[in-house]
Amino acid sequence: MELYSDSKLVRTYKVGLGLNPVPDKVRQGDRATPEGEFYVFTKNDKSAFYLSLGISYPNVEDAERGLRDKLISRAQHDAIVRAIKRKATPPQNTALGGDIYIHGNGASSDWTWGCVALENEDIRELFAAVPVGSPVTIRP
Repeated sequence: MELYSDSKLVRTYKVGLGLNPVPDKVRQGDRATPEGEFYVFTKNDKSAFYLSLGISYPNVEDAERGLRDKLISRAQHDAIVRAIKRKATPPQNTALGGDIYIHGNGASSDWTWGCVALENEDIRELFAAVPVGSPVTIRP
């Protein structure tokens, strides 16, 4: 994982991904890590995984795909889109999944259920440096 500030690379981190690390996340329980453009919607200093930054999955593209593939309803789609436009927390309990975090507890393997895991010292540094609302890009 790379951290940028003002378009300049600041730091590179080793990460662990979901147990299904290659494909983009499609649905709840697929154990894949989502790919795309997100933002930090919350910071949790009481995380079960040391510290964590919540990312805004599902995003608008995920909602469009979910509606097209009949995984979510029009109302769920619209709620996701409204939340993203407000930079709020998108619904976390649809068939698309949710509760995707950048968190601690180790990056030595792909072990999460879809999150991005870092070493504790790395998430501590990132947690201190990144405010709520910061952009997050996850690419293959």
